[in-house]
Parts: sequence; structure tokens; C-alpha cells
Amino acid sequence: MTVDLLPQGYALGGTAAYAPKTAARLGLRAGVVTTADETLDLPGLLPDVEIVRIPSRASSTFRNQYQDTHRIQQLLAMAETVSFESVPLEWRNSPIVHLAPVVHEIGSIPPELFGGSLVALTPQGLLRHWDPSGLVKAGAWCGDDSLLDRSGVVIFSEEDVAGDPSFLSRCLGRVPITLLTQGERGATLYSQGEVFQFPAFRVDAVDPTGAGDVFAAAFLVEYYLTRDPHLSTAFACCAASLVVESQGLEGVPDRMAVEERLKQYPRT
Repeated sequence: MTVDLLPQGYALGGTAAYAPKTAARLGLRAGVVTTADETLDLPGLLPDVEIVRIPSRASSTFRNQYQDTHRIQQLLAMAETVSFESVPLEWRNSPIVHLAPVVHEIGSIPPELFGGSLVALTPQGLLRHWDPSGLVKAGAWCGDDSLLDRSGVVIFSEEDVAGDPSFLSRCLGRVPITLLTQGERGATLYSQGEVFQFPAFRVDAVDPTGAGDVFAAAFLVEYYLTRDPHLSTAFACCAASLVVESQGLEGVPDRMAVEERLKQYPRT
């Protein structure tokens, strides 16, 4: 999880906050393993999520500024790395395992873990790099390719791969389902050698933070329940459109809201 510095103070952020919050709001039991310092009141901020906190001298901290839809991001502090051995034994057969690095903090998956799980990767944190001042830029994939080989789903944005145009091809040769999110243009689904385009649901965005994280979690939940990647992508587009209409984690939608919007989603 991350601390996101804002003009009015700070907010809890990161995929490890938004994704389990989304899963819980959509009706699943959700847990997260994360590193964070003790000053963050994680149970208070995420009361519907089970949390395993690995102590760290600092939490990964970012300053985010938006220019239109473009985000300028500065890394101010980094938490310790996450060990797969920290995953509780009773969680190691979870139906969905979502790997959500933000600052290069995960490596290869031990072969004995998650054999029966739908493993998904949002690789943003293994595609970003930063200079000595902490200014974050998109760069080349620095992860272990075994992460892709173990994943059933990989989800990332155009912005994530701006520094590594070949990353999409790397995924298509290894991962059964790849999703590329494209902001106001929607998302592209790559599945079984075919390509499908899904439009975004048009809304007046208040805060774009977390849209990709909610999209990813909503897709995984619906895909786990239906095994239909097309329905799940449309469902994810609707979930992402709802979160951007409010500020921060409070905008994460429940299932009723997403299903109501899905009725209005433009079919292609």
C-alpha cells in the first residue's frame, strides 16, 4: 500500500488498497499482505479487508500531480520488500491471487505456492523507474519473466508500458488473458489469439486515482465467478467509471451499482 500526498493531507493508495477494497465491495472475502509503517491505521482505513502488515521503517510514499489526465509522480519513500513466505498458510489456496507491485518489491513466485489459484499480475511497479530526485518515469520491464509464466491474467495501462513498447508482445506469448487499459478510449482484451475492444463508460471524472486498480479487481472477481472474459471486461469498465466520480477509496462501488451501470453499457 502507498501513502499518497495531497494538498489537503494524505490518503491511502496503491493497488494493494483499491483492489481488495473492490473485491470486498463486490461480495468476496478479501485480504492483503503488505509492508507499511505502524503509523498507518490500516484496519481503520480498510475495515472490510483482512490485513497482514509486514513492519517497515517507512511506507511507500508518492506525491501525485495531475495535468489533465497525465500524472506526474514523485517517489518520496520506499517500504521494505514483500516476501511470499509472509502469506498466511490458509491464504495460499485463495481462488484469486493478485500480485500488485508498486516499487519493484516482488520477485519470482515459489513454485509450491498458488498452484490452484487464478494468479493475476498488475505489473505497473515493475515497469516504472525513478531518478535520484524520485521523479517516476515509465521504463523497461524489470520483473522476473516467471511472474508472467505463472499468471493467468495480466492487466496494465498504456501509460504503464510507455517506456517498454515490447512488453505487450512479451505477455501475449505467455499469458492466456492480457488486458490493456486506455483511459477514455476504454480497454483492449487479448484472449485466445483474438483482440476485442471495449469502450469506456463516459462520465464526468472527479478523481482518476484508483481507476485502473478497480478495473483490475472488478475484472478478476467477475471472471472468477463467470469465466467469461468479455462480460468481465465490460463489468470492469463500468466499475472503473464509478470510482472516478468520487474522491479516493470512498468511491469504490458495490455490486449493485456496477450491475446497474452494466445495463447501460454500450454493446459492441
